[in-house]
Amino acid sequence: MKIYTYAILKDYFDKEFAVDETVSNVDGLYHFLVQRNPAAKDILAACRFAVNDQFVANDFTLNKEDQVHIIPPSSGG
Repeated sequence: MKIYTYAILKDYFDKEFAVDETVSNVDGLYHFLVQRNPAAKDILAACRFAVNDQFVANDFTLNKEDQVHIIPPSSGG
């Protein structure tokens, strides 16, 4: 699956990268990413995950061909 990161997440991960490991759902992807970079744990916990342009819950089932956008919290006016 293809992962896209934004804003502060680019300090922890590449802007775009592939995950070849099998993860069953968004929660599994979160744990995989925390294992890959433990320093990103807190920011990942505050992020929203969108799969194929739709925001999804943590139990959403992932497929190998999915595009996952990880959106950190933002502020502004």
